[in-house]
Amino acid sequence: MNAGDTQRRPWIVGVSGASGTPYAASVLRALLAAGESVDLVVSRASRLTLLDETGISFRDAHWREDLAEWLARGADGKPGTFAVRTDDVRYWAAGDLAAGPSSGSYPSKGMLIVPASTACVAGVALGLSKDLLQRSASVTLKEGRRLVVCVRETPLNGQTLKHLVGLDEAGAVVLPASPAFYAGATHIQDLVDFVAGRVLDAAGVPHSLYRRWEGELGSSREESSRAGSSRGESSRAD
Repeated sequence: MNAGDTQRRPWIVGVSGASGTPYAASVLRALLAAGESVDLVVSRASRLTLLDETGISFRDAHWREDLAEWLARGADGKPGTFAVRTDDVRYWAAGDLAAGPSSGSYPSKGMLIVPASTACVAGVALGLSKDLLQRSASVTLKEGRRLVVCVRETPLNGQTLKHLVGLDEAGAVVLPASPAFYAGATHIQDLVDFVAGRVLDAAGVPHSLYRRWEGELGSSREESSRAGSSRGESSRAD
């Protein structure tokens, strides 16, 4: 086996300051469950959002412990909901513009920005590269790699819409964080996982985060009813 066969090629995951850290957590868990390597960039603004939404302080010096605590939480904030190994995650500080993902020669499969704030969208669309997240996105575009931008703000003004059109024209996938209900969601985690699953669909990463549409009307309600009955029996048994 030659060196090229064993070269690590991660997905770069950028987390910006928009509300929606559970989306990022679901994407990260699913990537790791699929056996993918991950390079993580957490913007300064997103640390404030993460603290507000989860109570977790994301620290450079203790990022692995903080990441493990974050990924273990459910979308409802309950700790210890998921068991996740973070062995194949590499973390890069947002201010480190000499980091690996800042160069096109650094091997990666592409980049997922989850969630993407309008400020992040503008920075990437205009090529500002003011931090490692924006720089990594610019590199991803110029190298012709997959860039998925999961924008999560509303309403969107005309300028942001122009920036999103610009990203689409540059080759990015613009994917609004818009949960669907046909998959039979019965819990906030289901809605979060649907958006995360669509992000992974756009990246071509296999997952089982949501029930796919199979052309049968009403099937989601039947599945939800069965799932609810099973949960009820389980809780009574406890």
